Amino acid sequence: MKKKLIGTVASDKMNKTRRVEVDRRFAHPMYGKIVSRRTVCHVHDEENVSKLGDKVEIEESRPMSKTKRWALVRVVQAASAAENVYVKAVEGSEQAPE
Repeated sequence: MKKKLIGTVASDKMNKTRRVEVDRRFAHPMYGKIVSRRTVCHVHDEENVSKLGDKVEIEESRPMSKTKRWALVRVVQAASAAENVYVKAVEGSEQAPE
């Protein structure tokens, strides 16, 4: 059975490929504090359906390239236009000043 995960599209700049971040929370084994981590998956999106900020369901698949091991199943929730503007503004402010 193939694994299925739900994550957020972090980058849609590549053709037929999306960078999806899957957030997870767990208790630290020694200290018990809740720790947040994210896993980055490169996902095959044949029709370029998903956009930046969308919540998507992905599924394990055969290797399609050096890093691409997941396939898009469906878009769970589309991001609003306001979220896309905010995400692009944040991305722009993180770049190093010249």
